[in-house]
Amino acid sequence: MKLRFLGGAREVGRSAILVNDALLLDFGMLTANPPQFPVETPDPEAVVVSHGHLDHVGAVPSLLSGDARPPIHWTPPTYELALTLARDTLNLHGGTMQCPFTETDVQRVTQVSETHGYREPFEAAGHEVTFYNAGHIPGSAHVLVDDGDTRLLYTGDFHVDDRRGSDTTSSPENGRAPAVDGQRVHGQRLVPGTTARPEADVLLCESTYSDVEHEDRSAVEDRFVESVETTLWEGGSIVVPAFAIGRTQELMLVCAAHDIPCYVDGMGKQVTEMLRQYPGFVRDADAFRRAISHARFVTGRDGQRKRITDQKAAIITTSGMLSGGPAMTYIPEIRANPMNKITMTGYQVEGTPGRDLLETGSAEIDGRIMPVSAQVEQYDFSAHADRQGILAFLESYRESDVLVNHGDRCEAFAEELRADGFDAAAPELGDVVSI
Repeated sequence: MKLRFLGGAREVGRSAILVNDALLLDFGMLTANPPQFPVETPDPEAVVVSHGHLDHVGAVPSLLSGDARPPIHWTPPTYELALTLARDTLNLHGGTMQCPFTETDVQRVTQVSETHGYREPFEAAGHEVTFYNAGHIPGSAHVLVDDGDTRLLYTGDFHVDDRRGSDTTSSPENGRAPAVDGQRVHGQRLVPGTTARPEADVLLCESTYSDVEHEDRSAVEDRFVESVETTLWEGGSIVVPAFAIGRTQELMLVCAAHDIPCYVDGMGKQVTEMLRQYPGFVRDADAFRRAISHARFVTGRDGQRKRITDQKAAIITTSGMLSGGPAMTYIPEIRANPMNKITMTGYQVEGTPGRDLLETGSAEIDGRIMPVSAQVEQYDFSAHADRQGILAFLESYRESDVLVNHGDRCEAFAEELRADGFDAAAPELGDVVSI
């Protein structure tokens, strides 16, 4: 088996791996200014996508801009998310060099799409491919690729539950009840952590948080809930910037579980409505329906957003890094009052307004540097496995070759794995690896 690393090697973003010059795994974009895309646009016989985040699926429509029409394989939620992201990219950058595809290309995606559930093998470019629940966001998948000689497991992005091994019967793959103790969960509320460990000769593993130990999820949730409830009780307003895909829905579930009134705004509304069509891809479909009923969705009409900032409720809104979206309306409205609060719920990339706000107490909002007197807090609701989770996952693959990607310290982590007895390496961008 031959692997060509066109993106995501020793970096986070624009994931793209070409297998045997025929099967393309992911084709994402790196959010930057300007955006960055894989170093080459190949002509694959088929495409397989691990999940619906921009850094894994954002550039897929560009594969259809020529005469080729390769089938694109993914789970149903990933397909829907890919279309949502593509149309958002067109709205933001259509007709510029920052967008490598057109509306016609996006329409072509709908014509070549083939969806699959978990543990349902299918053929793609002469390879047998199987998806397994990766526990990252709804529809996210580990991708097992078998070319007849070698079995490759591409982890994509994945998450494991805090209580290792506690949730082995909990997943959309088998319909069992999730590991929920009253209001407490041992991982994400939205999707259960991965429990799949299919046999593989080679493991291509993400390493985003290979040097980070996440705080126990239930403890993070408890601190978040206490902070929100205290602020609302004291009469303050709360803006909760959140990523549209996964994070918005997770926070809706948290608010519903603790009876915190909340509004939902931005692209997260559209994603939520889509996900309710796929109850088999969330951890607890009944809890998800209750969370949707509990939340109030913002229409944005007639100055509604400005009125909402006076309501005693959490406002869950995009953009998660304050780089756009309805947050641009809410933050200026609440920033001057020290009783108010902004709770960041995701990683803030260097150079984004969200990162600036955390580090300096001010941020560029709609072209103006605004000092913020409101309290600013950050909570780690990450949907990636941390160091302990990655190492626990890797224990099942001590006899396999391990290739480390999707991280800022891939080479260092591979060296640590070698010291622990693994056969591990960290390919560079553009490398061709034969296995």
